[in-house]
Amino acid sequence: MNAANPVVRLKNAWRSSHPWIFQKLVEKPNPKPKPGSIVDVIGVDGEWVGRGFYNGHSRIAVRILETHPDVPVDAGWFAHRIADAVALRRQVLKLDEVSDAWRVVHAEGDGLSGLVVDRYGELVVVEFFAAGMFRHREWIYDALREQFPGCRFHSFADEHVQKQESFDFHGNTTTEAAVISEYGVKFRADPAGAHKTGFFADQRENRQWLSAQVEGRTVLDLCCNTGGFAVYAAARGASEVLGVDIDADVIEIAKGNARLNGVRPKFVQADIFPWLRDAAARGDQYDVVILDPAKMTRDREQVIPALKKYLDMNKLALGVVKPGGLFATFSCTGLVGEDQFLDMLRRASYFSGRTIQILKVAGAGPDHPFLANVQESRYLKAVFCRVLD
Repeated sequence: MNAANPVVRLKNAWRSSHPWIFQKLVEKPNPKPKPGSIVDVIGVDGEWVGRGFYNGHSRIAVRILETHPDVPVDAGWFAHRIADAVALRRQVLKLDEVSDAWRVVHAEGDGLSGLVVDRYGELVVVEFFAAGMFRHREWIYDALREQFPGCRFHSFADEHVQKQESFDFHGNTTTEAAVISEYGVKFRADPAGAHKTGFFADQRENRQWLSAQVEGRTVLDLCCNTGGFAVYAAARGASEVLGVDIDADVIEIAKGNARLNGVRPKFVQADIFPWLRDAAARGDQYDVVILDPAKMTRDREQVIPALKKYLDMNKLALGVVKPGGLFATFSCTGLVGEDQFLDMLRRASYFSGRTIQILKVAGAGPDHPFLANVQESRYLKAVFCRVLD
C-alpha cells in the first residue's frame, strides 16, 4: 500500500468486483480528501480493497482503478492503461483500416471509470465524467500525446456531471472541426458546434451494415442529427434520402457532410411527431426508415415515461414504412435495457398494426467495449427489422 495516499475505510464487507463504491458504504474520512483524490480503500476486516478516486460530494464515493496493492496510480499508470486501450483498437480491431475516427477510451470498459476519449483524425476529444479524471487531466493529456503525436485537444464535461461530481470546467468552445473518413464516407466532426463530441462513432458499423441495403431505395432518416445514416445512404446509391431533425444547427452540419461526399440528400428541420402524423396522412411511405433519437433520460424514475415516448415515436415511424421495407430503430438511453426496448418494439408493432421480423440486434461498435461485471458502459441498442405487411 502506498503510504502517500489517504485511506478510506468501508463500513460493510465488500464482495463485489464492480469499480463503484457508493457513499453509504464508506466511512467519512477525517480529514476529507479533495474531490478526485487518489486513495487506498480498506475493508471492514482491515484488508486492502483497491486504489482509486475518492469524492465525498458524489453518490459514487469511490471509483476503483487498481486492485493490485503494489501498483501505484500515477502518470505511468495512465500511460499504460491508455496505451492498452489504443492497442486494442489498432492491433486487435484494426480500426485504422476503416476509419480515422474511433473511441479511444470507453470509461469502465477500458478500466478508466469516469473518462471517455474519442479521436477524429488529429483531433482528440476528452470528456470527463468524474472529478478524479478532471483533477489528473494533465496525466491523461500526456498519455494521449504519446499515442497521437501532434494531436490537438477538445475537452469538456456536461453541466450535470460537474454538479454531481463537484468540479468546474468550462472547456474550450472555439475548437476547429476535423474532417474524418469511415468506410470511405467523409464527415465533419465539430465538438464545439454540435452535440456531445460532434460525431457519433458508435454507430459506424450500424451505418455500414444498413447502407448495404439501400441501393435504389427511398430512405427516411428520423432524428438524423449530423446526417450519419442519411449521408451513408446517399453515398451508397439510395434513390431518395430525406433526413429530419428538430435542431437547425445539426441540420446545417448534415448539409455540409452531404457536400463533403458530393451527394444531395434532403434535410428538413421539424419535430418528428407532427411531421410523421402529417406524412402518414399524406400516405407517404419509404423503403427504409431509420429512427435514432437522442438519450431520453438519465433518471431511473423516468424510465417508464421514456419507454412511452419510444413507443409513441416507433408507432409513428412504423406507419411510414412500405410493406416489405426495412426499419432500423435505436436507443442510446443506458437505463433502458435491451429486453425493455425489444418489448417496447413488440408493443409498437401491435399498436401500429404492422408485423415486424427482427433481422439483427446490435449495439455500439467494438471500440465501445464493456466489462461483463460492469454493464453500465453498455448503452446503445440497435434493432434492424423487416416490416412484413
